[in-house]
Amino acid sequence: MARFGIEEEFVLLDEDTLVPLVVVDGIHQRLQGPTGGGRVMAEFLTSQFECVTDPLVTTGEARAQLRTLRGLMSAQAAPEHAIIAATGTPFATTRRVSISPSPHYDVVAAQLAHITRGHEVNGLHVHVEIPDDDERVRALNRVRGWLPVLSALTGNSPFIEGLPSGYASWRSILIRRLPTSWCPPLVADIADYHAHVDRLIALGAIAEASSLGWAARLSDRYPTVEVRVSDTQLDVDDTLFAAALTRAIVLSDDERVAPGAIDGIDASLWMAARYGMDARLVDPTSDGVADAWAIAERMLDAAGPVLREHDDAEFVTEHLARIRADGTGAQRQERAYAEGGLAGLRALYRNGTAAEEEG
Repeated sequence: MARFGIEEEFVLLDEDTLVPLVVVDGIHQRLQGPTGGGRVMAEFLTSQFECVTDPLVTTGEARAQLRTLRGLMSAQAAPEHAIIAATGTPFATTRRVSISPSPHYDVVAAQLAHITRGHEVNGLHVHVEIPDDDERVRALNRVRGWLPVLSALTGNSPFIEGLPSGYASWRSILIRRLPTSWCPPLVADIADYHAHVDRLIALGAIAEASSLGWAARLSDRYPTVEVRVSDTQLDVDDTLFAAALTRAIVLSDDERVAPGAIDGIDASLWMAARYGMDARLVDPTSDGVADAWAIAERMLDAAGPVLREHDDAEFVTEHLARIRADGTGAQRQERAYAEGGLAGLRALYRNGTAAEEEG
């Protein structure tokens, strides 16, 4: 069974205003100790945290680590009158950001200039282990066509500056401003992949391979395909659903998947960011156009053999039904705010982190 790893990004918010807290003295240091599996790390902005699991085999292992990590962060935030929020973008912002101390982040901030002030984005990254270089490239090419529907299923950033953005994933729109983003190119082999990356470095678009912003890429540190299209997810089950489905699609060898034209995929990514599961997208099995739910069912069918191999089929099928009934993260955030204002959102965010610690 193929191993996978999960990286989740979170934002620290003032509990009253739901505005990011730029720096809270000592909280990062207190989160650096042993966790019993996985680790908590600083991210680009001092208001952000990243939780990284160990390489895992089962979603049960992932569930235990994710709950522990989320609970740990929540416990550290509470005494500061703050909450840890699992949302792709904060509800509101002061646009006063502070960069985490790091030579790498200094280079990124200098490159992005004014974009840095509004680059408060939190994503979910799923690594899927594939030891062979050429097979990793084939897997990257296969996953390209499924990126829009994965994005539609996992949109979780509906607000901007205290207002509904009208988008399921405003984070995806913000990411689009980067010099490398959205769909990766179709590549012939591992040498072709590295040639694309080297060209971007030569241009000065990125300083190094680790700054590559494509929605799916080959990790420069591990023998993995890293799928980065999803927003951070509201609760642990949302994350596990995205991770299990991503692993299955990366490993699937379903021959019905057409490579797809990059313009069609990028246009579909925009539609997924705007409309979520109400979008119409390019169907990677035909290069035609279909509604997102129809494509999700075809993706589930293509991923079925791998899901069954990893004992994830029942969970993924049931969670897909939950999304149909209760909505994506973005829809649940919008509903919580419409029904309860800031208090409704606050409760939703807390339930996604602190409540998971209790199981």
